[in-house]
Amino acid sequence: MFNKILIANRGEIACRVAATARRLGLRTVAVYSDADANAKHVLACDEAVHIGASSPKESYLRGDRVIAAALATGAQAVHPGYGFLSENEGFAQACADAGLVFIGPPPSAIKAMGLKAEAKQLMEKAGVPLVPGYHGAGQDPQMLRAEADRIGYPVLIKASAGGGGKGMRIVTTTGEFDAALASCKREASNSFGDDAVLIERYVTRPRHIEIQVFGDSFGDCVYLFERDCSVQRRHQKVLEEAPAPGMSEARRAEMGAAAVAAAKAVGYVGAGTVEFIAETTADGDLRFFFMEMNTRLQVEHPVTEAITGIDLVEWQLRVASGEPLPLKQAELRIHGHAIEARICAENPDAQFLPATGTLAVARWPEHVAFARNADGEPFHDAAPVRVDAGVRECDAISPFYDSMIAKLIVWGADRAQALARLDVALAATHIVGLHTNVAFLRRVAASASFANADLDTALIERERAVLFDAAPLPLEVAAAGVVAHALAAEAALAGADPWSRRDGWRLHGSATRRFDIQSQGAHHFFSLERSNVGNNGAQTLVMGTQRWPFKALQRAGDGAGANRHDVTLGERRWTLGVYATGERFSVFSPDGSAVVDEFDPVAHSADGAAAGGRLTAPMPGKVIAFLAAVGEAVKLGQPLAVMEAMKMEHTITAPRDGRIEELLYAAGDQVSEGGELLRMSAP
Repeated sequence: MFNKILIANRGEIACRVAATARRLGLRTVAVYSDADANAKHVLACDEAVHIGASSPKESYLRGDRVIAAALATGAQAVHPGYGFLSENEGFAQACADAGLVFIGPPPSAIKAMGLKAEAKQLMEKAGVPLVPGYHGAGQDPQMLRAEADRIGYPVLIKASAGGGGKGMRIVTTTGEFDAALASCKREASNSFGDDAVLIERYVTRPRHIEIQVFGDSFGDCVYLFERDCSVQRRHQKVLEEAPAPGMSEARRAEMGAAAVAAAKAVGYVGAGTVEFIAETTADGDLRFFFMEMNTRLQVEHPVTEAITGIDLVEWQLRVASGEPLPLKQAELRIHGHAIEARICAENPDAQFLPATGTLAVARWPEHVAFARNADGEPFHDAAPVRVDAGVRECDAISPFYDSMIAKLIVWGADRAQALARLDVALAATHIVGLHTNVAFLRRVAASASFANADLDTALIERERAVLFDAAPLPLEVAAAGVVAHALAAEAALAGADPWSRRDGWRLHGSATRRFDIQSQGAHHFFSLERSNVGNNGAQTLVMGTQRWPFKALQRAGDGAGANRHDVTLGERRWTLGVYATGERFSVFSPDGSAVVDEFDPVAHSADGAAAGGRLTAPMPGKVIAFLAAVGEAVKLGQPLAVMEAMKMEHTITAPRDGRIEELLYAAGDQVSEGGELLRMSAP
């Protein structure tokens, strides 16, 4: 086994690798960019080396600097995590040339599976079923459109060197093809440095099922069962689970054998994932097609760890150091069911627009750190919830990297128990300071399709009516949370002196305190009435003509407990988490969450509203292209500009009919959130 390894990554996966290395007694070296100087993964390692500016191209993608850092610190091996250089054949070879062990497959295996078109040709020769498509080297746009016409629409354009949902477009007609191809190639080039694409028939109700494989340097290879990753948005996974619902033992064995055959065909060593597109036939059978092989550890690997009790990072380290696989195929078993939710900084109700900002609050459910407890038992024997996070409270989410904040993993004896635990754990996840998808994840998990395991990659679109623009926590409950927090804060300031308190206390008579808030774009008044008649201190929350008896008790405890309140509103008691950031209150309950603001009359004056007609950047990022010229007349909804943020492209459309008066940036310019991109006049 090694003595010291360098982790060539950032965020939660760097923290994840460091945790296992520490448990095994290995020293670790982190690398970091300007933006990550104080990041969690830097402090999680024993040493850290600065490797460049914030942009990945100037830091985490600089293999030469990573290798120099490893050599300078005496590291014997490099763990690439996932993303960045993890599937870079040249980097793996450069590590070997420098005398470093690359904790992953040999360069030849990365090359064989890295280019998706060539990999499909290899699988076709091996007899693995493929989706009809074009996997050749030719990239002439007219030829590619002709191939798409031959295959038949809808088709999927996919970056040949891609992964993570980047460089992918679904095309439904020949007229859409050219624009989709150009966008796909542009995104592929920016993400992978290679704009080659392949084209496939788009399976209309596909399930995304992947097999975890593991090989050693002695020629042995096993599969650690499957994961269902069908719930996706923008071709990126949202919820993953293991094992796949409805998977028969016979089909599991068949897919596992195919995955192992694929790995052995390229002399695979280490952790890898063979991904399949599957569809249910009319007779209820599951037909599967090879999609690609990811030659690295996957983001969703914790669900496999949960059902097998195996620490996959430990296996990676042991195999890379020359040890054989710890277990044979016959010794592997499935225990229970696990689900992973990817918690991301994004706004689902605004087409999953990435969000940036500071995590003013980041509170997680009770959890354990990684796969095994101190006795070597599977982590779910110690606790049913696991959180893999690469950030801490008060950390910033920048525009330079992926939008994922953390992964929340739950285990249950069966799928029903795992689902119940997932909802409870998501309800206990409180993040304040920027948009997240936590509430959206709860709605997805509770939807009829997911609850009944009716899974395919269109699940989110199919359940759109219940997933988007959902009603928040009832206004009176949010108001009760605001009142409870205000009373507790004032009590803490005033101490025990009743004459200094501002909660309406009077020696005689009653008092009314008014609150003026804004929620969901609407202005609301409510008040708290306190009666001192008979010295009973009864309180009533009043909103319009509605009145509720009100009681609030702040829970004792540490910092987290200080934000928890037991509130009785009418006949119902609630436990609310309430966090104040400036003039904004974020209220969390087991039934949902809400955000309310103190009403600001200046912001809602005529002067404050005048700026609403400008076309501004909805997030910080880079301008890729303007799609309309100065003087051009445009229509409502017409694409006007393309921006790139967090490694994804986003199209900005016209908010109304008009004429382009001025472009305020050029292609390639960086724009801050809210920056005015262009000016429009009336048509």
